[in-house]
Amino acid sequence: MSDTLEANKRAVLESYDLALNKKDADAAFKYLGPTYTQHNPTVADGFDGWRAMVAWLKRDRPNFKVEVKRVIAEGDFVVLHVHMMVDADDRGRAGVEIFRLEHGKIVEHWDILQPIPETTANSNTMF
Repeated sequence: MSDTLEANKRAVLESYDLALNKKDADAAFKYLGPTYTQHNPTVADGFDGWRAMVAWLKRDRPNFKVEVKRVIAEGDFVVLHVHMMVDADDRGRAGVEIFRLEHGKIVEHWDILQPIPETTANSNTMF
């Protein structure tokens, strides 16, 4: 089972980097399954919505980048804990990205995003 979990992690990490950091929809597309269900309410469902999101990043957020802080895999799910930034001056957002895979391909996605505030009630980081 650990080989499958490691392969799922690699598929998600490679797809995620290609799509969000390199903004290469075609290269990242090979990691998607025969269907793709999107649960983020700001991104259209399916392959067209996924391609449009990558195209929007490439056009409107060319300096957008994501740093993956943690990767967790269990069963058919891979979860990423990430730091998203629009540019180098942006505090960014802390995010949790959840992917479901079938036969090693991404078929479903959820995310939870939280802005990183200027001040906090404690001295802990979000990462």
